[in-house]
Amino acid sequence: MASPLPAPEHIAIVMDGNGRWAKRRFLPRLAGHKQGVDALRRCVKACAERGVSALTVFAFSSENWSRPADEVSGLMELLARAIGREVPQLARDGIRVRFVGDRASLSAHLRAGLEQAEAQTAHCQLMLLNICFNYGGRWDIAQAAAGLAARGEAITPESLDAAMALSHVRDPDLLIRTGGEMRLSNFLLWQAAYSELVFSDKLWPDFDEAALDAAIAAYHARERRFGLISEQLASEPPVLARA
Repeated sequence: MASPLPAPEHIAIVMDGNGRWAKRRFLPRLAGHKQGVDALRRCVKACAERGVSALTVFAFSSENWSRPADEVSGLMELLARAIGREVPQLARDGIRVRFVGDRASLSAHLRAGLEQAEAQTAHCQLMLLNICFNYGGRWDIAQAAAGLAARGEAITPESLDAAMALSHVRDPDLLIRTGGEMRLSNFLLWQAAYSELVFSDKLWPDFDEAALDAAIAAYHARERRFGLISEQLASEPPVLARA
């Protein structure tokens, strides 16, 4: 059952804990990642049902290439299979998919798969699913600054904001990290400046609708001031970037 509280417009999630989930069950780490795909499928459905406009998930960071080679190759294969299996259903459900990150180091085959998934869902309007793959917050800021410099444009907070890889969507209202860790791990460093942060002890494969609703409830318990004081909020409502 959906939460009685209205959902934030944009939720971002660090999907952490797949490897530990598998280790606790004496399974290979890739088994945890496969369960993580199932958890993402459930989360996308739950967010859409709750009226979330955009969901952004951290699927593979630019630092994850340093993991054991067999795990990295397994993740690449898992992504390729997941695209073929999940995207047609996402399209039927009205979920638009966008991949956010540095594609230069990906294989031509994988890049083609990402582009095809985006094209298949380009018409969808129910919810936007941003999948951050080969993404890092520092990379995002650097590529935005480099692009502005190459075009001879002034580097300001406003121009940087417009040049970010997620400039097509408002900044996240709520950022959730599963797995019990309390850090951003180079995720949305620019965009999360005023996001409400919720840390869940649940490992990502175990993150369910109840955990999502608990995070939404925690979000509603916060007072979002954006640098103002409480007394100013009624007369000076803050404007969230790209609202």
